[in-house]
Amino acid sequence: MARSVYLTGLEAGGGKSTIALGVAELFSRRVRRVGVFRPFSRGPVDPIVELLRQRYGIAPEAAGTALRYAEAWELVARGRTEQLVQSVVERFHEIERHCDAVVVIGTDFGEADGGRMGERHETSFADELAFNLRLAGDLGAPVLPIVDGQGSTDLESAIRSAYQSVGDHPIVAIIANRVSDEQRASVPAFVESTPVYGVPLVLSVSAPTVGEVAAALGARPLLGSSPKALDRDVLNAVVGAAMVPNFLDHISDGCLVVTPGDRADLIVASMAAHSSGLASIAGLVLTLGIEPDPRVVELLGRFRAELTVLSVETDSYDTVAALTGLEGQLTADSPRKVDAALNAFESNVDVPELTARLDVTRSDRITPLMFEYELIERARGELRHIVLPEGTEERVLRAADQLLRRGVCELTLLGPVEVIAERIRDLGLDLADAKLVDPTSSSWRREFAATYAKLRSHRGVTLDAAFDTVGDVNYFGTLMVHSGRADAMVSGCVHPTADTIRPAFEIIKTAPGVSIASSVFFMCLADRVLVYGDCAINPDPDPEQLADIAISSAETAARFGVEPRVAMLSYSTGGSGAGADVDKVAAATKLVRERRPDLPVEGPIQYDAAVDPDVAATKLPGSVVAGHATVLIFPDLNTGNNTYKAVQRSAGAVAIGPVMQGLRKPVNDLSRGATVRDIVSTVAITAIQAAAS
Repeated sequence: MARSVYLTGLEAGGGKSTIALGVAELFSRRVRRVGVFRPFSRGPVDPIVELLRQRYGIAPEAAGTALRYAEAWELVARGRTEQLVQSVVERFHEIERHCDAVVVIGTDFGEADGGRMGERHETSFADELAFNLRLAGDLGAPVLPIVDGQGSTDLESAIRSAYQSVGDHPIVAIIANRVSDEQRASVPAFVESTPVYGVPLVLSVSAPTVGEVAAALGARPLLGSSPKALDRDVLNAVVGAAMVPNFLDHISDGCLVVTPGDRADLIVASMAAHSSGLASIAGLVLTLGIEPDPRVVELLGRFRAELTVLSVETDSYDTVAALTGLEGQLTADSPRKVDAALNAFESNVDVPELTARLDVTRSDRITPLMFEYELIERARGELRHIVLPEGTEERVLRAADQLLRRGVCELTLLGPVEVIAERIRDLGLDLADAKLVDPTSSSWRREFAATYAKLRSHRGVTLDAAFDTVGDVNYFGTLMVHSGRADAMVSGCVHPTADTIRPAFEIIKTAPGVSIASSVFFMCLADRVLVYGDCAINPDPDPEQLADIAISSAETAARFGVEPRVAMLSYSTGGSGAGADVDKVAAATKLVRERRPDLPVEGPIQYDAAVDPDVAATKLPGSVVAGHATVLIFPDLNTGNNTYKAVQRSAGAVAIGPVMQGLRKPVNDLSRGATVRDIVSTVAITAIQAAAS
């Protein structure tokens, strides 16, 4: 039977999406198969169910609902409540069979019925809570009550009332959600022996996007209908009626400008303010059905700012009134909101305590999601400062936005500050906590030039030459790490590998006792994580170097929770083949055994014998490594690079890396095809390396 937990509010809504997301994240780190279930849905697809299904790769059979709300109401109206409950329970067990843990999200009758529940059925929220508690009991799930802090006049009383309302039903914890700064002091740590967690109100989660505003108003886009422009958060609305100077005093980051379509002065002023960086506005809504003069529209297009301009038929008053109370929705298409919601949950909930209370046993199998989220969790616990030299690259900026929202690390972005700031505004990102540094104008440049000239004096590098060199973002970032201004560096999105690692070899150099720096990839297969080394740096290592790579790779694997069993790969298993390449691997294996007698290692060994127990039983019976290898060391770069790419593309593996090893301080290289997800994972790994160095 799968472990499950039933999330129920004390009132309609309450921000259950954020809590469901946090609990699903917790489960995803512990079990291989997460499921999600909701008794009723408004339409064919429930948005919370779909969000969790897409984010955590939940199979269709492990996610779903039982009935539509309309069907549920019909059964209740006909006095067939027991049939209704039976349908819910049967559907839950269909889903449960495919899961190790299930997140169950309770009902929202009031919201689903457009707030008419009381009129039609004379049912109170207390009755709905009782119904949810009954379902939880029939599903065998403990309850996680959610108290909505927004609008609560006495939050502590509401929390204690929630505890009393649950009665004798098993209760995991109580979460007070959307808590304001003023309310935090009124959140008790415990009610009786039940822990209470207060999750703050996060505007970037609750704020609607420009796209959601457009849908709510039935607006027509005049300009800027790209997904990026429509994804901006609307934090407040400013009605444009005053003259330009007074109007400019009232606009702020994230504001939506609402003004009649014939106010060309305010429209142009808004676009100019956004483009100049005076205020990063969310967008414009032009009222009264009036469209600006075509010459004004042409002028707006020349600003080259990805900003949405909408047109509505209503006047400004009715337009703002229609936006009152509009909240954003967490969906799979809003990764920024998802990251902000997770950060709020993880920063304010004692995750180990909640995990223990849910009694979730960790799976022996490790999925890619489990591995990646474990990286995020570990990096958050060891906050480090990472420098990203490619500060103008969109993928890097989007990754930085996610990293900061999740609280993974502190960040410095390198590049022309005004260019980076403009890119951030255009993309609608929140990087206020990131430091922006331009190497060409930084006050550190002369100090770094002197340091580099001293380090490379044996190569004839002069101070003037060094001054030119350290203006390069990769050299500047490496010197930030060398000088202690950053703990580690990640680069390579738009730079070749050599441009990233050459400064590290020249400035940071290898750690004591290591003869060669190398790299590994974490290959996340469907049910396990393997470590491949070296697939990116050394073309043809000799036996001594190959042994160093194997030992470094085993240490890296252990540092990231992969028990090292090392396979020294070759085209021969044992003594089945001969040749110079086989002899090299055999010599390297002997050196590993001499240096690390505690390390399980086998070689020479073929790939199939290393990872397949049945093949191993035939080719190398009795070996503790054969068939169960976790660290696979390739004899040369040609073999390693082609193999990792073949496995990545053919087996659908997630390849994280290359991760550099053997340096005094961490510097990691990205593939030029790296996705935002790849960058986030690599930065998390780098932060963990920095904490251990």
